[in-house]
Amino acid sequence: MPRHLLSLAFVCLFTCQAASALAADAVSPEQILLWPEGAPGAKGNEDTDKPSIRMYAPESAKNTGTAIVVCPGGGYGALAIDHEGQQVGEFLRSNGITAFVLKYRLGPKYNHPVPLNDVSRALRYVRAHAKQWNIAPNRVGVMGFSAGGHLASTVSTHFDAGNPQAADPIDRESCRPDFSVLCYAVISFSAPYTHKGSIRNLLGDNPDPELLKSLSNETQVTEKTPPAFLFHTQEDTAVPPQNALAYYSALVEKKVPAELHLYQYGAHGVGLAIGDPVLTTWKDRLIGWLQTSGLLCDVKRAQVEGKVTIDGTPLSWGTVTFTSDIPGAPVAGAIVRRGSYKIPAARGPAVGRNTLTIKTMGDVEPQPTIKDVQVLSDGEIVVEVRTEKPHTFDVDLKSKSR
Repeated sequence: MPRHLLSLAFVCLFTCQAASALAADAVSPEQILLWPEGAPGAKGNEDTDKPSIRMYAPESAKNTGTAIVVCPGGGYGALAIDHEGQQVGEFLRSNGITAFVLKYRLGPKYNHPVPLNDVSRALRYVRAHAKQWNIAPNRVGVMGFSAGGHLASTVSTHFDAGNPQAADPIDRESCRPDFSVLCYAVISFSAPYTHKGSIRNLLGDNPDPELLKSLSNETQVTEKTPPAFLFHTQEDTAVPPQNALAYYSALVEKKVPAELHLYQYGAHGVGLAIGDPVLTTWKDRLIGWLQTSGLLCDVKRAQVEGKVTIDGTPLSWGTVTFTSDIPGAPVAGAIVRRGSYKIPAARGPAVGRNTLTIKTMGDVEPQPTIKDVQVLSDGEIVVEVRTEKPHTFDVDLKSKSR
């Protein structure tokens, strides 16, 4: 081997060994048993018979109050607990989100509905401890990869509000996720593009056709299904992207908010896609979706509308953006067409102080014409969205050449 290649190989080997040593030294969160006295239907007393969660809590200063139960993949026969569990938990924690990596029971030893019971229990458990863990009980989501994505979409379409008469206070909580994140997820159990290994591990060799239909979650979407973020790749042959397309189409049909990112390149099981400069952007798109959807803080939102003119003439084409002073609050934006814009309350700005930024194709500077605004040094406008009632903000821009 040429000397320069040998040196490069040594450096790579040293780097990988160092990374492995760091990972080995990292302190893993403690396991929290979902049923400390023993899980219902347990077939033994081994670790694999004890469903649990591990909590990745952010620093208090960064805590958004949002929580996500993470379901690693593995075809319902194994758990990719590292790159679809621990690494994901660390990523979410670094963004102020409390992550709970779920260890659910697996086939062929455990069949449906055991994994569904485990993830349902995890969601109830998090809500029951929301105050203790500084979590907003109305912002508890679920996230799943591959077969874990099937589990996440199953609890998103097969949930209940809890049993108010239950002796166990955890069972009184709802198991409906407030949102779901589906990463190259198995969705259908009946379409040609299904993942047969997941079916076999979850349902056995001769599954009931009605059960296959019930667990084809694209057919189970209703208006009550939680909003979803999905990402998939066209190159995925293990779990083809038609799974994501089918679920997304069902959400759109039922008018459930959803966002889908389909990348051209990328094999199955990429996790955070570390090292791929394009595919790894999916996680940034996720954080943006959570913020825009109002899932990173509890704020009230308002409808805003108005007119934008330049020297009294309507701006033919441009954008308006409202950016709240509240950390994690949604950013609201709209296109200005023929001098007018309107943003409905569902995706409007947060009530409170906002910076209004106007982008045009011309060389102009903002001069406010509305009450309670001021021009900042960089030319942006500060507005106060005082209540949830509709607001009108009209702005007349003055040409610098005038």
